Amino acid sequence: MTDMDAFRQAVTAWAAGGPGDPAQELAARLPVRTVVLLEGPSDAAAVGALATRHGRDLAAEGVCVLPMGGAMSVGRYATLLGAPGLGLRLTGLCDEAERPYYARAWQRAEAPKRDVFVCAADLEDELIRALGTRRVTELVRAQGDDRALHTFLRQPAQQGRPASQQLRRFLGTKKGRKIHYGRVLVEALDPDRTPTPLTSLLTTL
Repeated sequence: MTDMDAFRQAVTAWAAGGPGDPAQELAARLPVRTVVLLEGPSDAAAVGALATRHGRDLAAEGVCVLPMGGAMSVGRYATLLGAPGLGLRLTGLCDEAERPYYARAWQRAEAPKRDVFVCAADLEDELIRALGTRRVTELVRAQGDDRALHTFLRQPAQQGRPASQQLRRFLGTKKGRKIHYGRVLVEALDPDRTPTPLTSLLTTL
């Protein structure tokens, strides 16, 4: 386990009601300067993959990418990590529906609103639109999920739906699939087609 992993786990335990001393001690010892608050691990996988493509080691730069396990937890995390708590810089990526949670959390944590980057629907939707449905389907097949996708598309609920919505729903039908494809889809992006929320987030780190 790296030091940044230990800090991430300590903060998660603190946010769940555990003691804050381990996180506070690690924050004082490590060069942590920024925390990226994300809804879940699939978002973290995408951000990590994009950073790697750009030759960046975020942990070495003092950036902690922290999936919270749900956007409704952002207020708790922001209070612990922002100005009222550890005094770290906060930034984040969220879905449009989650914007109000982040706005309230950022206000309480005295963080600049400009440091939240919003996806039109969600990150998977942004990536599918950037790549196109044909390319995403090719990637699904290349990952060995062709049979699973074919079975999914035969379901009555998927009939008549736009291909982009079908693929977006497919990515969330199996545990771990969104995490896996968060990395796969980002790695397949043309540099000039990276969704704006992701590009903007990485640029500010």
